[in-house]
Amino acid sequence: MTYQEEKRLLHGGDYNPDQWLAYPDILAQDMALMQASKVNTVSVGIFAWSALEPREGEFHFDWLDKIFDDVDKMGGNVILATPSGARPAWMSAAYPEVLRTTEKQEKLAHGGRHNHCFSSPIYRQKVAIINRKLAERYGQHPALYMWHISNEYGGDCHCAYCQENFRSWLKAKYGTLAALNAAWWGAFWSHTYTDWTQISSPSSLGETMVHGMNLDWKRFVTDQTIDFYEHEIKEIRVLTPDVPITTNFMGDGDALIPFQSLDYGKFAAHVDVISWDCYPAWHNDWGSTADLAAKVGFINDQYRALKQQPFLIMESTPSLVNWHPVNKAKRPGMHLLSSMQFLAHGSDSVMYFQWRKSRGSSEKFHGAVVDHDGRTENRVFKDVTAVGDALDKLANLKGSNKAARVAIIYDWDNDWALADAQGFSDASKRYPQTLQDHYRFFWNHDIPVDVITSDQALAKYDLVVAPMLYLMRQETMAKLADFVAKGGHLVSSYMTGYVDENDLAYLGGWPKPLQSLFGINVTETDTLYPKDRNGLLAAGQVFEVTDYCSLFEVKTAKTLATYTADFYQNQAAVVVNPYGQGQAYYIGARTGYAYLAAFYTDLVETLGLRNQWVVLSDPDVSVQSRQSDEITYHFVMNFSETDKTITVCEPTVDLLTGQAISKEIKLSPYQVRVLTSRD
Repeated sequence: MTYQEEKRLLHGGDYNPDQWLAYPDILAQDMALMQASKVNTVSVGIFAWSALEPREGEFHFDWLDKIFDDVDKMGGNVILATPSGARPAWMSAAYPEVLRTTEKQEKLAHGGRHNHCFSSPIYRQKVAIINRKLAERYGQHPALYMWHISNEYGGDCHCAYCQENFRSWLKAKYGTLAALNAAWWGAFWSHTYTDWTQISSPSSLGETMVHGMNLDWKRFVTDQTIDFYEHEIKEIRVLTPDVPITTNFMGDGDALIPFQSLDYGKFAAHVDVISWDCYPAWHNDWGSTADLAAKVGFINDQYRALKQQPFLIMESTPSLVNWHPVNKAKRPGMHLLSSMQFLAHGSDSVMYFQWRKSRGSSEKFHGAVVDHDGRTENRVFKDVTAVGDALDKLANLKGSNKAARVAIIYDWDNDWALADAQGFSDASKRYPQTLQDHYRFFWNHDIPVDVITSDQALAKYDLVVAPMLYLMRQETMAKLADFVAKGGHLVSSYMTGYVDENDLAYLGGWPKPLQSLFGINVTETDTLYPKDRNGLLAAGQVFEVTDYCSLFEVKTAKTLATYTADFYQNQAAVVVNPYGQGQAYYIGARTGYAYLAAFYTDLVETLGLRNQWVVLSDPDVSVQSRQSDEITYHFVMNFSETDKTITVCEPTVDLLTGQAISKEIKLSPYQVRVLTSRD
């Protein structure tokens, strides 16, 4: 069934029959168990290269043929992966150049995964061969639904091939060494280059203090990864032009922030559908369930907004994982709740890693739909089946989107440059976490948000939130000014507009376009020790200030809050400046959530952004909505361990239970309801 024809929400996950070829009785059970758990889609072949090509040039497809045919017979879909994420041992032995080289110039040994060189001609040749054979064999198979290119791209290589490619990339960007030396401030520590061959990748052994080089290396790694991806799909696109292509993106850390190693904003343009792998550490001991749910919501909204279309959850766990510091099982109700959250923010799937637990090696205790016991009566299998039932009931949701009037800008270049900056405080920069702090207000108040890049269009938004844009191009300044001049409202903060796209500090003080936009001139930033506190006085109330305090001269702006202590006591801390038809706000200090809530409450009321469907909300209950034709689907989700009640503007029906629901909605711990209203 084609991507366009499929009317169901996808339910399934990574299936590794190549691990079970010696167990035909196990493989025979799988299709029946998939149907019992309402699975309709499987991702296959992700790490199957050694089963597909056990010896160089010797290809075995019979086992995969059977999987395709069996899935087709049950009416399911196959998402076929290219196997480049883990290469067979014969290749590493025959062609050592395919192995990745570390920044210390150490060649990695065979083992693990994702340790290949993206530049290696031999590796690219071997990848092209296996990918073409897969496309030729399965490109017209009725079960083929989508291509899954490699798996969780990431990492960098410092071999001779990659060094030469880096130099070629720099030549294409700068043209001359004079331009490169100017961009990298080459006179610093005598880092002026007189020949391209003198340039090598930054490493712990050398030039880590050249910030322009560090930033360009990260950009190069993204471009190099995209180039390898484009190499993988070249013939696939020709042979199967109507089959959509994805590769699975990620988040970073147990608490989930945007992935740091690759610029997904740039990568998004090269995939047909964004998919990502989501593994939050539910039930942790460092924050509430609602805190973590808001962070999951942030990443979901980022991946939906990057292409302004529904995304796919390619991997999640039905129970636990094996790589968190503590691998805790989901509590009763959490699997359905967390799965529905994916849909609520724009996913058209709930997929798992993995279908069946591996018997050996590092993932033998990673959660799976089918445990080592092979039983359908255990809690996890029942939870998965319940999600499958829910997806069947919500099939009409497929393809629907979310409408947001608020955008938060996250910028990968900015994140990299700010992390590299040797100033402020390393521990408290927290750029992505700060964006999530701002996002939390809107999540708490059930207001939809797009998380976008600085390159995306702004015209459709009423409010754009762009804190800590330390690296800001002149083009971005002009874009933000144009947005405000045409009636938009902009919120920015401390540590904004310090350096240009080359990570060079702006000369002549804070950039003039920003002074005009915000009506101030930022003169200093005071960095506080962890135990230091200041205060912010706003509308007669004092709010706590930590970490950073901007000092600035007020020119045309109106002061909204002042500092309460230190040598800048009574000086402006927060201002608003009328600019054209709109207004620009500058929050000069890092505050807690209490001030952000007070600040955004007033702004939301002024702009009419409040969720009109919710009459009485609760910060632990998230309401997210998707629109399909004339129907709006409201996901009402209790991310707490206590009973909750919210009030909405109309009675409705719970699509999961068929139960009529009054305006007062009662929710037990971890309960989710999916309700409808008509426009």
